[in-house]
Amino acid sequence: MLPLPRRPGRRSDRRPAGGGAEPDPGDPAEPASGDPAAPGLAELVARVADDSRDRRDTLTALTRGLRAAARGAGRGAGSGARSLGQLLADVVADAAPRIPVRDAAILRAHHPGRTDDEIADALVRNAARVTATFGAGVGAAAAVEFAAPPLYLAAPVQLAAETLAVAAVEIKLVAELHEIHGEPAPGSGGQRGSAYLMSWVRQRAVDPAAGAAGLSAVLGYAAKRELRTVLTRRMGRGLTKLAPFLAGAVAGAAVNRRATRGLGEKVTAELRGRRGTRPALPA
Repeated sequence: MLPLPRRPGRRSDRRPAGGGAEPDPGDPAEPASGDPAAPGLAELVARVADDSRDRRDTLTALTRGLRAAARGAGRGAGSGARSLGQLLADVVADAAPRIPVRDAAILRAHHPGRTDDEIADALVRNAARVTATFGAGVGAAAAVEFAAPPLYLAAPVQLAAETLAVAAVEIKLVAELHEIHGEPAPGSGGQRGSAYLMSWVRQRAVDPAAGAAGLSAVLGYAAKRELRTVLTRRMGRGLTKLAPFLAGAVAGAAVNRRATRGLGEKVTAELRGRRGTRPALPA
């Protein structure tokens, strides 16, 4: 695992995706990759989503680790793009159960005086602001690197790191929207993390009829391929951030803000639409 010093005096009262204890080693969503770099990358991706940490330092460490892992993936079978896409999918799948998620009680404590709907709207706005910052950062770096071709060659790794960071923030958003709407995914921490991951991939709320038993196999071959496709497409969309003269910073911020807000609004609308169909609680 890549070492990343903790900042003294900072404490997170989040829980891993969906809440509860850290996933058990035998959990189906826990890392299964034989690549020793994968667990370290997954931990860094989860840390990026935690707003109690310094995201800039974490993103820098993630980029370094991803560069080393991508070199190893590029030496494997298949095209470089496919290998990198598979690496990103593996890292996100490993990271999802580790992402810190606040439950409804903590969210209400962090937003005193607000209704649950107002809290949900604030979560969407905040997540969109964070991912916009990521996009602007990559665009600004690209503007500098256009004057230095050797550095510009590293742009795909920077885009990959930003793609992972955005995914982590958006998966956290999806999970916390379910929490504040009283619709947390069932099952263990790993099962909830997998459910929120696929909710992010499909841009839909978690299916309440799936049940915890149906989530253990949610990251089968077809789901992993779907995840890889989404991540590769996200990276391709990020090419607009490589425009020169800081135009990429503006484009990157706008693209990320729009995508995160759209995701949040879709999931929020679906969760709010279920209110009238929930069974009445016993008196």
